[in-house]
Amino acid sequence: MADNSKEEFLQLVKRFGAFLTFKISNLFQRLDSRSVGALAGLAFAIVFTWRIMRSPSGPQRRSPKRQATAPSSSGVSNANADSALPVVAASSEDSTAQNVIDEFFQPVKPTLGQIVRQRLSEGRKVTCRLLGVILEETSPEELQKQATVRSSILELLLEITKFCDLYLMERVLDDESEKKALLALEDAGVFTSGGLVKDKVLFCSTETGRTSFVRQLEPDWHIDTNPEIITQLARFIKYQLQISPTKPERSASNVYFSSSLEQFFGCV
Repeated sequence: MADNSKEEFLQLVKRFGAFLTFKISNLFQRLDSRSVGALAGLAFAIVFTWRIMRSPSGPQRRSPKRQATAPSSSGVSNANADSALPVVAASSEDSTAQNVIDEFFQPVKPTLGQIVRQRLSEGRKVTCRLLGVILEETSPEELQKQATVRSSILELLLEITKFCDLYLMERVLDDESEKKALLALEDAGVFTSGGLVKDKVLFCSTETGRTSFVRQLEPDWHIDTNPEIITQLARFIKYQLQISPTKPERSASNVYFSSSLEQFFGCV
């Protein structure tokens, strides 16, 4: 019974093969040379793709032959240790790969120069008051006694001078105060290390004089501690930064506030 079924199946396969051969021969008789070439190219592409998909992704390694070991009481523990080795190796490789990926995609910390350009909105001219911003002293009376450049602002100040045309200005009560301020800036290395020159340090005897300086220079940014001057210049200057421990309830939209210049640039 089984032989009869096998014989019938073979006859069916032969008939189907003959039918398929007949159909293909008729198809090739109807096609021109271009169509035959196209079919041959398609068949070649299918075979080539099939062979590539079947090929292994990498060279196969032969597993080293293990030397036969004499059976011992620790045979079970050795087998368990051997089976755990691939797991440990795979875990170590995954950890290394993850570390490489984390290091590659770690956010790059911007430099101080990039922060300065970003915070100043690419502004290229800046005017800035000395007292309470660059100097430790906060009043002209204190400046008569001494002038001290804030150490925490020195690097930031030098970076601003590299990128911007910076002018420093202050109201003084006498010539000695002017000399003390210039000497403090010189001792701090502002004139030698940065792009600031003494001609860009301006002095006046009134607050109105400082306002006039700013309007004549037409900077992109002005930095001051006096809220009255900030208010007067709001409609003339594109951006202003008021250094103040407290922020007022109402202010112009182009006025920014910070407790210090370092805090505004994120240096603290």
